[in-house]
Amino acid sequence: MELSSREGAGMSYMLVLMKSFSVWTFTLLVCLLVVGFPLVFLVATVGVLATVVLQSVLPMSAVLLVASSLLGGTVLLVLSGAATLTAKGIHPQEVSWLSWLHGETNLIHKPMFASCPLTCSLIQ
Repeated sequence: MELSSREGAGMSYMLVLMKSFSVWTFTLLVCLLVVGFPLVFLVATVGVLATVVLQSVLPMSAVLLVASSLLGGTVLLVLSGAATLTAKGIHPQEVSWLSWLHGETNLIHKPMFASCPLTCSLIQ
């Protein structure tokens, strides 16, 4: 009986780790694409320049080499960041700037509709 309860706890812990890792991977990828767009643009520019320089030096396809190294580096960076955050035990629910991820709304002010000045003072 004790062995079966330990197995279930281990499986649920692995499920929590896998869920945390996948959420961190998704979050870091979205942040890289949305917030880090200037960084992506700069990396693409450096990649194009590196392709032009390497094309004259290497007999193989420099485009394939540079594109695969940039894509592999980006994937490695995102996955290592997600693995590090998961290994440290930081869960996405604990991070304050990720309220958009788990559906929490943070309204600064209440919305006022155009008809409210006319109808809000009416008592039903």
